[in-house]
Amino acid sequence: MAQVITNSGHDDMIHDAVLDYYGRRLATSSSDKTIKIFDIEDSSNRLSETLRGHEGAVWSVAWAHPKFGTILASSSFDGRVLIWRSSTSLPSQSHPGHSQQQGGFQKVFESSLHSASVNLVAWAPHEAGCVLACASSDGAISVLEFDNNAWTHVLLPNAHAMGVNAVSWAPASRPGAIVSAGGGGPQGMGSVRRFVSGGSDCLVKIWEWSPEQKTYNTIQTLTGHSDWVRDVAWSPSVLLKSYIATASQDKTLRIWTTDGGEGGGQGESQGEWKCTMIEFDSALWRTSWSLSGNVLAVSQSDNKVSLWKENLGGEWEKIRDIDE
Repeated sequence: MAQVITNSGHDDMIHDAVLDYYGRRLATSSSDKTIKIFDIEDSSNRLSETLRGHEGAVWSVAWAHPKFGTILASSSFDGRVLIWRSSTSLPSQSHPGHSQQQGGFQKVFESSLHSASVNLVAWAPHEAGCVLACASSDGAISVLEFDNNAWTHVLLPNAHAMGVNAVSWAPASRPGAIVSAGGGGPQGMGSVRRFVSGGSDCLVKIWEWSPEQKTYNTIQTLTGHSDWVRDVAWSPSVLLKSYIATASQDKTLRIWTTDGGEGGGQGESQGEWKCTMIEFDSALWRTSWSLSGNVLAVSQSDNKVSLWKENLGGEWEKIRDIDE
């Protein structure tokens, strides 16, 4: 049975709510400029901490993989990205910063690279390292990385005209890489850093890291939406296909697919993305994949939430409406 937190402790609208890797902690962010941390245990929950540091509405929170420690990233209307770390986890040189106190969360890093609201933050798969992508209304994407006990960054200006609304990382392995590795396919094709972004320019862009240029380059631009792209979600599935879902103000959900083939995903940079469009009766705000990558959740501006799944014929069917 789902838990309901009737008293969140927030004094204004809640914009994000994210469970950590183990499902034991819930972070919520709000227009009241705070972040609340709840301890979740069986059928009970407890507000354990309130984090203050932002000067505007906090739009997004994201937990890092536990291999890096208990790390939380937050982004705000104030244009900043804050990295928080719980000192209850043991300090280590591999952990992004450490606290001077013995309990609770402490701010260990602040990024002020953007000149406007930072709308969303997303951690890369842990295989890529401690890497965080940040989407901003100033039209830029910043990618922060903690390595050798220091934070570095790559800034991608003019990523989307009129602003970047969302980013989502691809799995660390290309589609079909597991199959290729087991079947004698090409080696060295598995690990790669890629993410997808959506903007107010109605475009969806796919980016890939270039070790030679030390930056992320656009390898594909997907067109079709006629209004803001509110959210993007790259499926975590590492089977033979890649799936990207894009939710738009134009009242459509688009699901983009590409066949990895034997080369381990070469079609992704060769314009071979196919699109399935699903129409709704209101604007779409968020979309998210299940952990296995086979069920897609979609939320609408009229508070409707639905679940979708691809059938054996390759068509997408609604399998459930989520009602409170």
